[in-house]
Amino acid sequence: MSRASTKTLSARHLVQLTLALVIGLAGMQPLAAAQPVAAALYKNPNCQCCDAYATYLRRHGFEVTVTATRDLSAVKREHGVPRQLAGCHTMTIDGYVVEGHVPKESIKKLLRERPAIRGVSLPGMPTGSPGMTGTKQEPFVIYTLEEGEPRVYASH
Repeated sequence: MSRASTKTLSARHLVQLTLALVIGLAGMQPLAAAQPVAAALYKNPNCQCCDAYATYLRRHGFEVTVTATRDLSAVKREHGVPRQLAGCHTMTIDGYVVEGHVPKESIKKLLRERPAIRGVSLPGMPTGSPGMTGTKQEPFVIYTLEEGEPRVYASH
């Protein structure tokens, strides 16, 4: 083979490799979309808003397993949820505790920033929060779960 034909073959090969790479990358999905984050939600057996909250999270890319328990207060104690920050259900996700109807934005922020806290809480069952019926009446204030006094983590 002459030197000129070797250059042509190499250039042709490079174009084919580049084209294959571009086509391959175009078909890829972002890593976050391909691997949903697993969450375990613990709830009272008859609570329907907890099921609605799990559905809300699933629609936003979380993989939620729901476990009904008749001793939800034991789950809350086990995960260090103080009575004043208790919500409707308790969820664990990637090493954190998420208490109550916390909006997805705060969960994503928690998982992205990875602060040195036990987790976050939206106390009670605020009207219009994810999984709850009705119209939102006021901002949802999300608190930290940590040793000492809780701090405001986010507001929606």
